[in-house]
Amino acid sequence: MIITRTPFRISFVGGGSDLESFYSQSAGAVLSTTINKYMYISSHKYFEEDKLRVKYSKTETVDSIEDLQHPILKAALKDFGLKGGLELSSIADVPAGTGMGSSSSFTVGLLNNLSAITSQYQSKESLAAGACRIEIDLLKEPIGKQDQYAAAYGGLNVIEFNPDGSVNVEPIFLQKEVYSSLEENLLMFYTGDQRSASKILAEQNKNNKQLDKVTALKQMVSLVYELRKALYDGNLDVFGKLLHENWLLKRGLASGVTNLMIDQAYETALRNGALGGKLLGAGGGGFLLFYCPKSTQKKLIDSLKPLRLFDFKFEREGSKLIHFSDE
Repeated sequence: MIITRTPFRISFVGGGSDLESFYSQSAGAVLSTTINKYMYISSHKYFEEDKLRVKYSKTETVDSIEDLQHPILKAALKDFGLKGGLELSSIADVPAGTGMGSSSSFTVGLLNNLSAITSQYQSKESLAAGACRIEIDLLKEPIGKQDQYAAAYGGLNVIEFNPDGSVNVEPIFLQKEVYSSLEENLLMFYTGDQRSASKILAEQNKNNKQLDKVTALKQMVSLVYELRKALYDGNLDVFGKLLHENWLLKRGLASGVTNLMIDQAYETALRNGALGGKLLGAGGGGFLLFYCPKSTQKKLIDSLKPLRLFDFKFEREGSKLIHFSDE
């Protein structure tokens, strides 16, 4: 049995600039971190050597890769030339459609697992690039590149997207007390809604031809470097302010980014101690993230009931092999 563990991510500023429709004309950048919530992919030999069994939200047992319904599994297995006698399963700490990049964490973890099966070494860069190739190039998903690189590399990073398609990952190394304070001052709440990001991202790709949308994204990219400076300066109150500025820009990128419930929860949080925040992912539902000093966190948590508080910590390892046995 082989098991890989791949983290989910939370993006702070710059989200949307990782779409090719934007970075091909003006370099994009995001600042994000991975967290200790994971996608687990396990594989082992299947007793029927001429069949494949895959388990995710449903179970498929097929005679051929071509019969698989799951598009990512189908594309990846074809790439690796694996045919039968194999069972693959996925388990996640967080449901899909909640803004933490679960699809890309699945793809990165799957490639890492299949690489171990076939004894192929994969660097973090090759895992990320391979996941982008499957999701964006082969399956034509209207998504960007930040999730794949965050999941593969892990940690707190500035990830830059260049017009030529290349990607730079710059780790941010903070003083221990700043890193701990940032982690402690972030609160996340589950809105209870799951949604597909594809429709919102498809609209955003179309909107990236409009000058006002491009201008907003350029401002969001500039916030990445302001936020990096604030972190290195240890000025975490500025971190909250920049989150808020980014959210105000992001909500205008496409029609489905926010809704009345999200707006009301956000305004309530600002009135009760949050210095800034955002909705994770493309929009429409999932998790709300707030920067709130510890002294006012109880007030904020009470004000947002019945939204569920979701505990998390930062993580720094990225996708990794956590179990390997050929028995």
